[in-house]
Amino acid sequence: MPELPEVETVRRGLTQLVQGTSIKSIDVLYPKMINVDTKSFQDALTNQTIDRIDRRGKYLLFRFNNDMTLVSHLRMEGKYDVEPDGTEPSKHTHVIFHLDDNRELRYKDSRKFGRMYLIKNGEEKTLSGLGTIGPEPTEDDLTFNYMKQVMNKSRGKIKPFLLNQSHIAGLGNIYCDEVLWMSKIHPETITNTISDDKIETLRQNIIKEIKMAIKGHGTTVHSYSNAYGEAGQFQNHLHVYGKQGEPCERCGTLFKKIKVAQRGTTYCPNCQKKVAD
Repeated sequence: MPELPEVETVRRGLTQLVQGTSIKSIDVLYPKMINVDTKSFQDALTNQTIDRIDRRGKYLLFRFNNDMTLVSHLRMEGKYDVEPDGTEPSKHTHVIFHLDDNRELRYKDSRKFGRMYLIKNGEEKTLSGLGTIGPEPTEDDLTFNYMKQVMNKSRGKIKPFLLNQSHIAGLGNIYCDEVLWMSKIHPETITNTISDDKIETLRQNIIKEIKMAIKGHGTTVHSYSNAYGEAGQFQNHLHVYGKQGEPCERCGTLFKKIKVAQRGTTYCPNCQKKVAD
């Protein structure tokens, strides 16, 4: 699933490609992907201009000039690309926005898990998931006091805590493994047993890693590509994710892979020792 850096990379590309264009017409080839009927979807967005594209966590928010917002969640395999009008769409194209400059904004999704929600501006909190999303992983939003409070209240394992979007926005399996390795925290450590110093270290590493991953245009492990159809580059800078059986670059111990909350989790058994609960 694309995580925050990948979605932010898509947002920046789409901003360059389609911000300021207007929609002439829309083809909805898979109606289950949208939260309203096809006609309502088309009527609301036809002849409207894309004012800007925002992001919140893993959600893209297309802001239109008629006070409407299209919320797009890419889920596992969702992708956007822009093609010349009239060219043959690929097999997994499900929504086509015909633009006023003879191009098409196409949404493709081989798994069909992605969803689009048409709402009025300001109704974001009414959407399940988006309405309860936690702070962005930035210096200003993700404060030490906030992290200490929610970690003490949670009293669960740190890996699923970080994956929970209501705690922190945008982290997924890849970056959770990375920041826990960077912070020398075992993925099954109980949140309220982590010291203040470790909480601050984890906070700083989350902020740093997400910023660096955005700079690297995201991580391509399976099939992620940006709005230009280009793969990410940050997979070349991962320390632990997907490296089970390889030596830790810090200590040389072989990485292990376990299941934590049904998610494959790679860690260093020496650097990330499990402490008693």
